[in-house]
Amino acid sequence: MVSDPNGAAVGYADWMSGCWGLDINKALTNSMNPSSSESKQKLSIELIPTAGITAEDQKMIDLINSLSITIDSGKVQDKNTASMKGFIGFQGKELPYQLSMDKDGMVIQLEGAKQPLYISLDNSEIGYPDMSQYQENIQGLSEKVVQFAINHAPNPTKLSVKQVQDKVNGESLALTNLHVEVNGEELLAMVKPFLTEVVKDEAGLKELINAFYDAFYPLYTSMEEEGIDVGTGLPVDSKGATVGAIHGQLIESLNEFLNNYDASLDKALKQTPELTTVLGKSSTFSMDLYFDSKQNIRKQNLDLAIALPASEGLPVSAIKLHTESELWNIGTEVKIDKIDTSAGVLDMTEGDVTPGQMLRNFEADSLMYKTLKNDLKITQKNIWLDPEDKYDGIVSNKNVSFVPLRYVSELLDAEVKWTKGSKEIVITDDLNGREIKLTVGSDKATIDGHPVTLPQPVFVDTYGTTYVPLRFIAESLGATVTKDADGWIIIDRK
Repeated sequence: MVSDPNGAAVGYADWMSGCWGLDINKALTNSMNPSSSESKQKLSIELIPTAGITAEDQKMIDLINSLSITIDSGKVQDKNTASMKGFIGFQGKELPYQLSMDKDGMVIQLEGAKQPLYISLDNSEIGYPDMSQYQENIQGLSEKVVQFAINHAPNPTKLSVKQVQDKVNGESLALTNLHVEVNGEELLAMVKPFLTEVVKDEAGLKELINAFYDAFYPLYTSMEEEGIDVGTGLPVDSKGATVGAIHGQLIESLNEFLNNYDASLDKALKQTPELTTVLGKSSTFSMDLYFDSKQNIRKQNLDLAIALPASEGLPVSAIKLHTESELWNIGTEVKIDKIDTSAGVLDMTEGDVTPGQMLRNFEADSLMYKTLKNDLKITQKNIWLDPEDKYDGIVSNKNVSFVPLRYVSELLDAEVKWTKGSKEIVITDDLNGREIKLTVGSDKATIDGHPVTLPQPVFVDTYGTTYVPLRFIAESLGATVTKDADGWIIIDRK
């Protein structure tokens, strides 16, 4: 708490409004209601290594620390339509990208791609209910939750407000800077006072539950009409009764939690001492928000550091995240940069996109192709099969190990097809398109037209499963086969 000019104790939200003209509730509500705008942003991550780590672990940490995402041009046309252009930093290189989205889907164009990537945002395609008609109520609930939390949250010890002159997209502006810092220890100490204030505010809590009811009751009734059992025992057809029941149950649970809070916390910290590191003074959150006279956030800098407890096999002592952004042209007419999809797309939501499909969509000399293949190693496979486990289906015949053809082929991303009206099977290698042709009952096969002889014929068991010699199918699909000391069979593809 702080004091107003008359010496009365007030909350920080009221103090900021009275002394600085900053309505923090309105400002954060504005930020949750995406209107048109333009922006730029940068996100980076840093892993802090522990002492004495291996060269391999250091290499992994250096790889992650080299990652950054930069948005040079972000545009929001409306709540469903946006675009961005920028680059992904990776090992000192820059991979340009462009993204555009609307209510139906997201299109991503990466440098070197023959076709842009497409991700459908149509929930009905994957069996989820259409939420668009409920968005306004859910948005209203989200705003009330944020306002409720702000009004009841204890004040962090490091909070300040000042007037500054700063640049946004090159334009010098008079802004109000809100600075907040909090560490893990302080955050943990804020839980009990926050919940205590929540319990006291009967009217505010009921108003929040009312908003929850308004947001989800229409969805509940829609699901009930479709025969979906939501499984609630609440009197949902009566708003007053439902709100009262939820409030009563919530208050009872919160009071019980608060009565046992100190003892439960002490017990949890003793049982899991690692929490004292994660929720200690070394874990910190720092935020600078810059508001204009219309209570719009025009600039922000966020830093998060999470300390990690020492643990065998964990080469990292802390994780740090940093993001900074600027916004302008808020509420004006903004048109997004739409990506041309007239030549087709690679649909990422239409079945499983294999490593071969992904690589073939990029020029072989492009940075993305080399990154996927050499750095991210998306073609690499390491498959362990247990000869004693019926699930893996390994059978032995005259000292030759056989495996279910489709099972192992698909583990290596290959496509398996039967030639209609014959006993011929065609397996297509995902990475190079090479065709392997087999015939049930025969030990003769071809690989890209070249004849080969199998150690034993292909056969179909009494359950209709086709079996093929393990080493032949694995090596034909570019993998190696070894066996460890415990008898496990290892299929490895680089």
